[in-house]
Amino acid sequence: MMQKLWQKNLKLNYSKNVIDIVQFGSSIFELNNEKENDIDIAIIFEKIPLKEQLKEAQNIKKQLEEHSETPIHFSSFDFYSFFDKSNFARRGILFYGKSLISKDYFSKRFGLNPRVHIFYFLEKLPKKDKVRLHYGLRGKSGKYGLLRKYKGNLISPGVIEVLPEFEKVFVDAINKVTKDFKVKKVLEE
Repeated sequence: MMQKLWQKNLKLNYSKNVIDIVQFGSSIFELNNEKENDIDIAIIFEKIPLKEQLKEAQNIKKQLEEHSETPIHFSSFDFYSFFDKSNFARRGILFYGKSLISKDYFSKRFGLNPRVHIFYFLEKLPKKDKVRLHYGLRGKSGKYGLLRKYKGNLISPGVIEVLPEFEKVFVDAINKVTKDFKVKKVLEE
């Protein structure tokens, strides 16, 4: 059950100290079959006192709860603490995070486009499994394959490029045919 808050036309009220409001975590992934315990939201602020951050974050949380039955879990950061190496959430937020303000990837604020490259190896597989994976990716008999349905690209034989929220869809599909694959996360300019 995916909660695409970033796709909703939310009329949120927040101060000019808010740089961005970002949804991240398991609620981002397409075809996540697990019911989320909560929706993770990161609120990125200008450099303001912690007390003001918490007050503003609570205000935003209340507004978001009106649009979701799933509880909202928020983390607040000022812009500088967000990039501190002790912030373990920064990578997930930067790579997978979707802005509720811009309705796009948070990383695009910095001129970076997140992509997932999946390298799969079929040499050791029987021909029927190679064909099965090929049909699953490209489609068969007029039906769309995963690449078209989820806007993926076949970069070269054995290498697929997908958007981060569709990573799980492709990994699950490839994993049904072969365990011989690897996933690489890339931030492109």
